[in-house]
Amino acid sequence: MKICRNLLHLITPLALLTLAAGQLGPAQGRIVSLGLDPQAVTTLHLWPGYVSSVRLPESVSSVVLGDPGSFKAEHSEAEPQLVFFKATNPTASETNALITTRTGRAVSLTLVSGGDSDNGRSVDYVVRYDHPHSFLIEAAHSSFVIDDTKSFDRPAPSDSNVSRKHDPNEPGSQKAERVPALRWQGKQLRVAIGRIVEQDSEMKVAFSVLNSSSKTIELLPPQIQLAGNTQDRHRRTIKAEPVAINTYRMASRRLAPGEKTDGVVSFERPAFKESRERLLLQVAQVEEVDRPVLTTIAFVAPAKGVAK
Repeated sequence: MKICRNLLHLITPLALLTLAAGQLGPAQGRIVSLGLDPQAVTTLHLWPGYVSSVRLPESVSSVVLGDPGSFKAEHSEAEPQLVFFKATNPTASETNALITTRTGRAVSLTLVSGGDSDNGRSVDYVVRYDHPHSFLIEAAHSSFVIDDTKSFDRPAPSDSNVSRKHDPNEPGSQKAERVPALRWQGKQLRVAIGRIVEQDSEMKVAFSVLNSSSKTIELLPPQIQLAGNTQDRHRRTIKAEPVAINTYRMASRRLAPGEKTDGVVSFERPAFKESRERLLLQVAQVEEVDRPVLTTIAFVAPAKGVAK
């Protein structure tokens, strides 16, 4: 009789735990839409046994997890804009994740899992990022990325019945393109500055890009930065600040081996600079965003009739 009473004491708590677990309702799933902000960190709520997806407006190039033992990330070339996350640890855990896109954007996430003991059961089923409505300029060391919405790769259709008078001073015009002895910078990817025109505080800079490699490349939109060295008592550092671009135009952003393209970029020149600073044009490939070619731009455009 005593044995039966002891067994009853053991079975009763187990039955109550099983009943409580069975009474847990389904997970509270959420679908979230966010603007793509490189300065923000998004918290992604996960749950063991559930999968959460993150959709970006650009193709993903890499995904890095802080704690791969407690979380799992999956990315397939068949769905280049999707990343899937799972919590693999049944206990409460937390880590961070970094997603990098092919254009160089970095998306930071905090992954949180309450574990099996959390009764909240709140799960982010889908987190969808969208491009912001305004033009976005990011600064990450030497890489500055501008949305493709500023691209003018496709020329406007011409009308043979309408004649247009070309401005000989405009970079990219036939007269401006005949610049002798271009000074090329770079090795596999080569960049040269052409004619520079300044009107009020706006500068228009013509440039050429040459693919000297043996493979086809795709170019990122051109960037402008103001860079220089700063030195204090203890160390010397390099600073680089992006300069907002008004418009840019490129004949082509995909170059075959040996192919050259021409372009022009328009921007508001900074009012002043330090003596150690330089105004730079930055051109990079989509697959080597960390290895751009930097070419110096004259801070003051040459006077008319004076060679650069």
